Amino acid sequence: MPTESPVNILLVDDQPENLVALEAILGDLGANLVKSTSGKEALRCLLQDDFALILLDVQMPQMDGFEVATLIRRRPRSQDTPIIFLTAFSSSEQFMFKGYALGAVDYLIKPIAPNVLLSKVAIFIELFKKTEALRQKTEILQRQTTQLEAINTELQTSEERFRLLSSCSPVGVFVTDTEGRCVYTNPRFQTICQGAATTSESTDGARLGSGSGQSWLDSVYPDDLAAARSTWAAYLQNGQNDYAQEFRLRPSGEVERWAAVRSARMVSEQKTFLGYVGTVEDITERKQAEAANAQVIREQAARKEAETANRMKDDFIAVLSHELRTPLNSILGWANLLQAGKLDPQKVEYAIDTIERNALAQKQLIEDILDVSQIVRGKLQLHRLPVDLVAVAQTALETVRPAATAKAIALTTNFHDCDRLEVTGDALRLQQVIWNLLTNAIKFTPDQGRVDIRLSVVASLPKERLITSTCAEHGPSDGAPAYAQLRVTDTGLGIAADFLPHIFDRFRQADSSITRSQGGLGLGLAIVHHLVEQHQGCVWAESAGLNQGAAFTVALPLAQSTSPSPPAPSLLPDEPSTHALDGLPILVVEDDTDTRDLLAFLLETQGAVVTTTASAKEGLHLVNSMRPAVLLCDISMPDMDGYTLVQTIRTQLSAPQANIPAIAITAHARLSDQAQALSNGFQSHLPKPIEAETLVRTILQVTRSARDLSKPGSAQTVD
Repeated sequence: MPTESPVNILLVDDQPENLVALEAILGDLGANLVKSTSGKEALRCLLQDDFALILLDVQMPQMDGFEVATLIRRRPRSQDTPIIFLTAFSSSEQFMFKGYALGAVDYLIKPIAPNVLLSKVAIFIELFKKTEALRQKTEILQRQTTQLEAINTELQTSEERFRLLSSCSPVGVFVTDTEGRCVYTNPRFQTICQGAATTSESTDGARLGSGSGQSWLDSVYPDDLAAARSTWAAYLQNGQNDYAQEFRLRPSGEVERWAAVRSARMVSEQKTFLGYVGTVEDITERKQAEAANAQVIREQAARKEAETANRMKDDFIAVLSHELRTPLNSILGWANLLQAGKLDPQKVEYAIDTIERNALAQKQLIEDILDVSQIVRGKLQLHRLPVDLVAVAQTALETVRPAATAKAIALTTNFHDCDRLEVTGDALRLQQVIWNLLTNAIKFTPDQGRVDIRLSVVASLPKERLITSTCAEHGPSDGAPAYAQLRVTDTGLGIAADFLPHIFDRFRQADSSITRSQGGLGLGLAIVHHLVEQHQGCVWAESAGLNQGAAFTVALPLAQSTSPSPPAPSLLPDEPSTHALDGLPILVVEDDTDTRDLLAFLLETQGAVVTTTASAKEGLHLVNSMRPAVLLCDISMPDMDGYTLVQTIRTQLSAPQANIPAIAITAHARLSDQAQALSNGFQSHLPKPIEAETLVRTILQVTRSARDLSKPGSAQTVD
């Protein structure tokens, strides 16, 4: 490699003209000619620069050339610099040998032939250049060698540091190629994904590039494997920067194990994609802590919910006690006054009306409680038939009209000239829904207020109602109107915004304090909500706030069939004529004395011939001996229950006693109780308390049916 600057040549001679002559000869070589007239000056020049060649005169004052050469050779920096001695006085071999002994490369006698000097100096200049180039290359190689040694040392240190970090890492580490194939895993990875690794296995597995190709996917729990493969494949395919998922691992024991997998792309400084680096962390303890915390939260929520439910039930029981005791106070109070016989005729009539009104109130409370009990146990049953909702609404309206009239409340209807709105359902239960809504509206509307009932047909319902309702399953399929909508609005007390979402909850009242102004158990709306949902409908409440009135809307799917439906049963039965049971022999089997006496009195006022007994066994004997026209029988009796009595009559007595019409008179008032009574041989089921008109009509119905069955050609079986 040629030097960029000219080489230096030192010319040493005490005669200036000789230096000029040398300069003239060597000027064309392009070298930097440094002239010196003494040995000391020459030595000073050598302290400053390096020279390719020194032309040194031998004969000089103060310090001859041999002495200067000796000093030059003592300095390490110049000990190898070529020296050519120049002399004009002696050419003896002694001087020449002395010069060569001092390290001279040549010995020239003056006068010096220019061409000889020029060729010799040129050779040393070229030699110096090559030597300098070689020296520079050597220095470069030495520097590179030093750098490589430093890099190797750093790499060894870095690799050792990486090995230690990898071996001691608390998380598993894996490296893959650009295709996602695993090329490296650390010991912790093996511990998490393969089970506990031995020390030798850990050391081997931690060596870069020695991965066995195992993927973390191999250790994922089978149920989570499909999801893990899908997300990992999508990550590799889409070129996303980061990946983070949590999966269950194959259990090593009974404990469920979890791992968090994270990965990122590896890119070099030159932006070259190298593969993926990832971690696998065992998060089993965290998951267990989260599960324990969630369990605590659930238990706290359940405890809070239970406390709320218990508080609501306590409030409900307090209200129930109040609502049951209040009518009893009036009933017992007026009964005592009637018994004393100190009331005038007007007060007697008032007392009887009061007793009847409070008894009916208690009856309604009991029916609501029984309905809610059946709802809670999922035992509430419906008899589904095509029902005209218009007729049901009109019947319910007439039932509540007296209560509205007593408070001077205007009852307005808007049925949109609907002659008939047919839905599929239980007519009595739908009547109960409308009656409850109307009764509620009248109860919470002040005197001289207004209650409106509106029937219409709509094609769809608000979206927010369909989200949480079964209506969506029975909606319109062809765009035609598919819902019968009943809306009851009032000008009453309204509903507070914070209570509106709980308006249909059981055991929940807006005001359960002792200062509340309205009576009732607050079960009516809960019953309404359940009955409407059982009819695949939905019901919701709206109110602008307290003292702003309220509106309740019921939506029921219209029936698909257009076949005529039977008329809705009425809550206002036709009153039978007096003495409708003249001469009819009736047997009453009832272990409760008061009930037995009451039934006997009611029937005798209608002209019946009544025989009573408190024993089912005695009743069996009387049926066989006196042959009554109808049997009224209690269910719960000490010696033999009513079911057993009727079954014994049907199976052990001969006709016509075996076919005697039987009516169950019982406090078991559920539909399931009614079905059980009919399946055990009773012709009818009357729940207590029993109304006189209903009792007489039922007796007439079962006796008439018995007579029809006994006619020639009729089937001789009992339902």
